[in-house]
Amino acid sequence: MELLPVRIGPLNPFIPDLVVGLVLFGLCHVALVRLLRRARAVLEQREEMTQRAADRAEEVRARAEEKRDEARAVLAEARHEAARIRHRAEREGAALIAAARADGVRERDGMLAQAAARIESERAAAEAELRVYVSELASELAGRLVGEPIAPTSPTAPSTDNIR
Repeated sequence: MELLPVRIGPLNPFIPDLVVGLVLFGLCHVALVRLLRRARAVLEQREEMTQRAADRAEEVRARAEEKRDEARAVLAEARHEAARIRHRAEREGAALIAAARADGVRERDGMLAQAAARIESERAAAEAELRVYVSELASELAGRLVGEPIAPTSPTAPSTDNIR
């Protein structure tokens, strides 16, 4: 039995074929609707989980930025403290160098004073020792210049203090 009384070829379906097709279409529709509902639920669940993961990631990123800012602040403070320590060490070093330099100058001045005193005492001792022989050496030198021996004068003769 055909649906339409007109012969139009394969476009005119049979009623039993049409009923079977409609029943199969209904079954497929029901199965697909259930499957699509389930797929939609899975997609919604996945979207919700993705959103939660994104929210957690955002929280973690925000905490990481806070920690990074804290670390930067700690590093900046450490740099400032290091600069203060370095500056203090430079000042202390300069003070130590100045103190060592002053000690060196004092020691040098002391050594120069001791050496000058020792030279002066040795010069005075040499002068005293040579004064005994001055008249004798002067007579000998005068004799060499004149070409004749000259007798030495007495040690009580006036001495010259210009020998230095």
